[in-house]
Amino acid sequence: MKRLLTAAFALLIAPAVLAGVRIEHWQTSSGARVQFVESRVLPMLDVQVDFAAGSMFDPAGKSGLAALTRATLDLGAGDRDETAIAEQLADLGASLGGSADTDRASVSLRTLSAPNLRVPALAVLRDVLQRPRFDPAVFAREQARTVAGLKEAMTRPDSIAGKAFWAAIYPDHPYGRQATPESVAALSRDDVAAFHARHYSATNASITLVGDLSRAEAEAIAETLAGGLPAAPAAAMPAAPGQPKGGAVRIAHPASQAHIYLGLPAIERGHPDFFPLLVGNYTLGGGGFVSRLMKEVRDKRGYAYSVYSYFAPLKQRGPFQIGLQTRRAQAAEATALARRILEDFVRDGPSADELAAAQANLTGSFPLRLDSNRKLLDNVAVIGFYGLPLDYLDQYQERIRAVTVDDVKRAFSRHVRPEHLVTVTVAGE
Repeated sequence: MKRLLTAAFALLIAPAVLAGVRIEHWQTSSGARVQFVESRVLPMLDVQVDFAAGSMFDPAGKSGLAALTRATLDLGAGDRDETAIAEQLADLGASLGGSADTDRASVSLRTLSAPNLRVPALAVLRDVLQRPRFDPAVFAREQARTVAGLKEAMTRPDSIAGKAFWAAIYPDHPYGRQATPESVAALSRDDVAAFHARHYSATNASITLVGDLSRAEAEAIAETLAGGLPAAPAAAMPAAPGQPKGGAVRIAHPASQAHIYLGLPAIERGHPDFFPLLVGNYTLGGGGFVSRLMKEVRDKRGYAYSVYSYFAPLKQRGPFQIGLQTRRAQAAEATALARRILEDFVRDGPSADELAAAQANLTGSFPLRLDSNRKLLDNVAVIGFYGLPLDYLDQYQERIRAVTVDDVKRAFSRHVRPEHLVTVTVAGE
């Protein structure tokens, strides 16, 4: 029965995907940007509100503030404490979610679309966004939990390597700032309240709604969610990150496996070179067992169980990264091989067959990225927050099919300069 329901749901979704995604866009009276996709397939409503309130906006000396603000945001709001919020949402069959990353902080709600259920669920979301309590006891508990998590992460080689990698490729940019137990322990409840007042404003917000609503209903919801947000100007962006000098960072650790990252700042969201880089990276290290890195590093030489590469475009230049784990004694050889494969790829690009295989996989798997309201919400929220064209999803497959071998070579040559590569090794010899 579960398989039959899944298949039926896929059949219902497929025509909408093939027909394209109609994204409606407007601004609320208070300045929040809104994206709306009407979807009547299920009696559900998904809402996500994104703020330019990620870790890049942590004040100097207060690393971890954005994450702690988001962690405590929905643990009490308005007249409800955290228990009351949880109980009311459970009674309504609704759920709150969200996260904070380098660029944005997100709060999401999933609820049934029937008015008697969605209206009280949206009231909870409104209070969470507009009237978080930041109860002192809750703040102290979450602060202690965060500090404990950071201390535990400092014992794990993968976490140590990840933090060192970002710090090394962004030495003079907020992307490179890392929360520490000390920086989080020094934060106060007033810091969190001030960060919310400064960054959780309507002018800093992007609201995405997907589901069983009319345009008029979506407009009313967006006005309600944005209308009572703090009054503050849009966040100012720092200067764009430069390229690091390149070099190696080695960190001692008793782990039996060396953790190795290579990379540099590469590309921002919306850059026209994104599609050539995406297609090319499938061949280099993004295509799993068919990628060059996997074939050379794992299959032929057995240096690693897994090796990968990816581009992570952000508001400003996000990283290109190669990652692998290998035995301590062969860390140098594995690193040299990965770098050589990258340099060869930057020079020569993919073969015609590799290009065709990458395009077939990326276009063929694309509908799976839109086969549920939640996935559609995620994609439309990215479009709204980063200001991508409203037809981005409609044009995605054609943009991939249009990439040529020369496009890949030119894009990699512009954005992946081997002389700027930074290598971070934890637990190597």
